Amino acid sequence: MSTSLRLTKDPIWYLLKKVTIPASVGSLFQTFYNLVDTWFAGKISPEAISAIAKSFPLYFIIIAIGVGVGASTNSLIGNSIGSKKVKVASLYVSQSIIFAVFISILVTLFGLNTSDFFLSVMGSNAESIALTREYLDIIFYGTIIVMVQISLNGTLNAQGDTKSYRNVLIVSFFLNIFLNPLFIFGYGFVPAFGISGLAIATVISQLLGLCYLIYKVNACALKKYLTLECYIPKFKLIHELATQAFPIMFSMLFIGIGIFNILYFIGKFGDLATAGYGAALRIEQVFLLPVIGLNTAVLSIGGQNFGAKKIDRIKELYSKALLFGSTFMSVAGVIIYTNSIFLVSLFTDDPVAIKHGSIYLQIAALIGPVYPVFFISSAIFQAIKKPIYSLYMSILRLTAIPFLALWYVINIKGGEYADIFYTILVTNWVMGILVVLFIAKLFKTNFRN
Repeated sequence: MSTSLRLTKDPIWYLLKKVTIPASVGSLFQTFYNLVDTWFAGKISPEAISAIAKSFPLYFIIIAIGVGVGASTNSLIGNSIGSKKVKVASLYVSQSIIFAVFISILVTLFGLNTSDFFLSVMGSNAESIALTREYLDIIFYGTIIVMVQISLNGTLNAQGDTKSYRNVLIVSFFLNIFLNPLFIFGYGFVPAFGISGLAIATVISQLLGLCYLIYKVNACALKKYLTLECYIPKFKLIHELATQAFPIMFSMLFIGIGIFNILYFIGKFGDLATAGYGAALRIEQVFLLPVIGLNTAVLSIGGQNFGAKKIDRIKELYSKALLFGSTFMSVAGVIIYTNSIFLVSLFTDDPVAIKHGSIYLQIAALIGPVYPVFFISSAIFQAIKKPIYSLYMSILRLTAIPFLALWYVINIKGGEYADIFYTILVTNWVMGILVVLFIAKLFKTNFRN
């Protein structure tokens, strides 16, 4: 348990600030990390940039599954600490690591054996597939490091410690700037690995981050009850972790499906429309970082309070997190709307792409205030051990409703490019209102249903 934060006692506003800010800063440096990788790929060749881009859908599988592992660990350990079952919480620490290792083996085998197929589906020729796999195979071999790292981060988050992982991401960012050119171009006794060097630098950074998190977990209060016996697989606990994790994993995968869904309709308006949307999406993601931090904070705080049966504090947490998140995104929306052209031009100088990107950003600015509803509600669902609701929300918001609505607007009514995003605007606000009403109903029953 955290020595500085009392998640079941300290004022909610205070906790949101203390937990959200480090998580948001960490997410910011994770974004910078990815941008640095893209920049160095450009120094290798245009083909390397394409290879990195094509690897993302497969890389996203690791991310999606990792989020599930981290969320389930955070939730169950938090619930146990809140219920004052510290020994049970310690067991979840060890069993989460075992679960992470098992999942990582499956993901690695899946990635290594299916990459060719998925890359060919995306239109890659044999040469492009070979180049992409130079990068992707090393990433998949490093999956075990990522999963265990995320598991340990979930352990720390459950205790209110989001600073440790923030530190990992900050150090990894600067380390990546040093290691990328070293392994890409070679120096001294280090040979030039080309695009493989990007992956090698990433895995080394992840390994060092893992060592640091092992140190931090060994220094936390839960370590007192962690013995070698705890690392014997206990299938009941692993099953509980899996039950919590799988809905979150699939919820994350639906994010990728949702983006593909939108890209399908955007593609009807040409490559420059797609390029503009891609640039605008990067900008939007930066502004969403504090909301992602809120998700982590709400899950950590909510998990312990649910375990402690402090339902009133969970209600307060939800309302104040929504107030903060929606206020922030409203202010951010004004900035995005009034500077849309300038912001998109930071990523492309093509006037047509800039025009299409700015159209999306201006409409996204209107969607922004409702985004916190989905992030925060998802965290609440995980905290109260009902992750299946997150999955239902993702299916409806990201795939089923948007696809049907967009099909009608674009294919039946002959809508224009901007109509894609006006449709997304309407569907998000309708879903947001429905989700808040559903949460309110859960509050009235004190989560008995």
